[in-house]
Amino acid sequence: MSTPHADVDDADRLARVKLSSAIEPGDLRVTGLVSELGAVKVLDYLEAAGEVENHWGVTIGHELAHVDPAKVLEQAAGQGIRFVIPGDAEWPDQLAGLRGAGALHDRGGEPVGLWIRGAADLQQLAANAVAVVGSRAATSYGTHQATELSRDLATMGHTVVSGLAYGVDQAAHRGALLAGGPTIAVMPCGVDRPYPVAHAQLLEAIADRGLVVAEAPPGTAPTRARFLARNRIVAGLAEGTVVVEGAIRSGALSTARWSEALHRPVMGVPGPVTSAASVGVNQLIRLGQASIVTTAQEVITDLTTHAYSAAAARDQLDESFVPGPVRAPQGQIPNSIAPAAAPRR
Repeated sequence: MSTPHADVDDADRLARVKLSSAIEPGDLRVTGLVSELGAVKVLDYLEAAGEVENHWGVTIGHELAHVDPAKVLEQAAGQGIRFVIPGDAEWPDQLAGLRGAGALHDRGGEPVGLWIRGAADLQQLAANAVAVVGSRAATSYGTHQATELSRDLATMGHTVVSGLAYGVDQAAHRGALLAGGPTIAVMPCGVDRPYPVAHAQLLEAIADRGLVVAEAPPGTAPTRARFLARNRIVAGLAEGTVVVEGAIRSGALSTARWSEALHRPVMGVPGPVTSAASVGVNQLIRLGQASIVTTAQEVITDLTTHAYSAAAARDQLDESFVPGPVRAPQGQIPNSIAPAAAPRR
């Protein structure tokens, strides 16, 4: 298990613990400010906002007053849970892409930190990860495809990332475990809460062989907003996303949209035209928003092709760059991001 990186300021870690315990996962107002200004400054601002009537951060400010971050960390450690933040050796660099990926359902931004169960290293597992997601109401076709695809991806050295939901998600995790490979479960609740409860045994197997990850602190219950916020973490940890079955309003399509916003490959396993469970993924393919994949090797080919194209584009940009005069920035904080100072009483 990784230990917190020595370069990370203790004040920054404690500030992020407090924020994680008081905000809703993916609250873009807070995640955006933390990425821009740092956690300590944002914490100070929100604590002051708790005393300001009609301020957007007043509820958060009140919640912060009840959080003892050192105690929260101690209690989590007693359950085998650690809190990893940007700057730690274990933090996956690719999550920084969420800073510029916009918002979906009012959720977005790089998380202020992640709560983790399991002895594996998150940065190492995420370095070669593929998200496999799909319908909760999966058909036998969908669960079979997800199991086989994930088992083959794990056999080929890839980590499978999914959300531990019924249907395709659980099949993806089980497929990876069948191959003896690691898998990451990203939760819409605390990592100490099996959700759904029927997957308690599967959750323990994942914690033993891979990692259980959540943006929400231990003890937190799942909500609709937390499901939606969770999808961006699934996409953010992975090199690309594969959708195996997904109805027209499936939450899996949200993960696909996040992958697209991050400029990472979106792939779809086509389903029968008569199956309502495959309408969403089939439409992604028809509209050119996802490539067709039917085997793990095709997934790897798409990931490799995308990585090669991205590297070639960067090289071309570097070669065409002509240095110009360097001008100092006009302001330290963009007006669109910086909050107005909280008035003092």
